[in-house]
Amino acid sequence: MDEELTWETLGAETAYACPGFDVIREDVRLPDGTEGEFDYVQHGESVIVLPFTAGGDVVVIEEWRQPVHRVNRGLPAGTMEDGDDDPTVAAARELREETGYEAESLDHLYTGEPANGNTDYVFHYYVAWDCQATADQDLDHNESIRVETADFDSLLQSVRDGTLRDSRSAVGIMYYALFER
Repeated sequence: MDEELTWETLGAETAYACPGFDVIREDVRLPDGTEGEFDYVQHGESVIVLPFTAGGDVVVIEEWRQPVHRVNRGLPAGTMEDGDDDPTVAAARELREETGYEAESLDHLYTGEPANGNTDYVFHYYVAWDCQATADQDLDHNESIRVETADFDSLLQSVRDGTLRDSRSAVGIMYYALFER
């Protein structure tokens, strides 16, 4: 059935590369036989963590985001690195590096493709339980992050009122509220 919709990739090249992502240009043949080019951002997989403390608060971060020129409030997150075969391991690492917190356990929440019309990005969401501050942050050279905790209901309200604008964080918060709470 899907063959009638499938595009054939005739060739591919990296049109632009930089730290963090590449732009891929593919030569394609559409189902009707038309040939053309299609560009997309190649980024790969990332993890987003909804970390609860033993007391039920959520560990959140505030981070400078250069593309929007403001501090962004959201959940700890990061790109899976070379050698990361298991997103759960990457989620634990990103939580520790960005916040200094470690979880007693992590459960997979949801996996989604946030913009599959123009990027191959995949988000793996996790809930981290019984998080405790056990270490110092170990930030990448281009990260400016402040850590705090918030009540889940107030965090959910900040999604509703638009003060939490990071959509990858909002999806995790809303998914948890809708299906897991």
